[in-house]
Amino acid sequence: MKLSLPFLSKQPCVAVVRLSGAIGMAGRASMSDIALAPVLEKAFRKGKPAAIALEINSPGGSPVQSSLIGARIRRLSEEHNVPVIAFVEDVAASGGYWLAAAADEIFADDSSVLGSIGVISSGFGAHVLLKRQGIERRVHTAGQSKSMLDPFAPEKKEDVERLERLLADIHENFITHVKTRRGSKLDESQDLFTGEIWLARRAQELGLIDGIAHLKPKMQERFGEKVKFRRYGLRKPLWSRFGTSLAQDAIAGFEERAAYARFGL
Repeated sequence: MKLSLPFLSKQPCVAVVRLSGAIGMAGRASMSDIALAPVLEKAFRKGKPAAIALEINSPGGSPVQSSLIGARIRRLSEEHNVPVIAFVEDVAASGGYWLAAAADEIFADDSSVLGSIGVISSGFGAHVLLKRQGIERRVHTAGQSKSMLDPFAPEKKEDVERLERLLADIHENFITHVKTRRGSKLDESQDLFTGEIWLARRAQELGLIDGIAHLKPKMQERFGEKVKFRRYGLRKPLWSRFGTSLAQDAIAGFEERAAYARFGL
């Protein structure tokens, strides 16, 4: 029988939420706001944590999902008055850095890759191949912009200009988020929003992170040697484990691998 003594203080607990992988990919275990909502809600609510520690390892992904997840983290932090501290592993780039910037503090390993504060859109053009094969492309639309950037038709200047305006607007949203969250910590003498990436030491000099540190020792330094950790993260659905979504998950895996490869990982 365990004796509970009210005059003995409980040891602080840190809730650790793992945010790993590309954001908004097609796989069933992909990071998205709807998938992470119950994970984050539980982490903030259960046991009155002293802090939320985010383990981040992401090359980015959907700007919308990055924004939604980051906004949810901020809302929960303010509602429960719980600080959020991010710890970057291999990479927090593009949308991965968006998530890191949602934290109150950001720490990383010496060799962590950070930044890529930009927006990218990629595709392919197959109209020459179709022409060589004698295949005729037939598309009928109502609305002159409905078939914008059709990969099976020659690229149009007006379509490219329209896409560039969209990307510029998304980029501005990203910049605003980083400036709002990092504030005066940022080195204003440098252009930090070109899409460039840096290792952690340089990122610290630029104000993109707060220091070099690992999760457990940093939390022990802050909350004491006996601090407890409670872990949360996404789990694969039961049917996914038995192979019912192998094709979808395989495609998502290739996309995610390609996203990491951009940073030499």
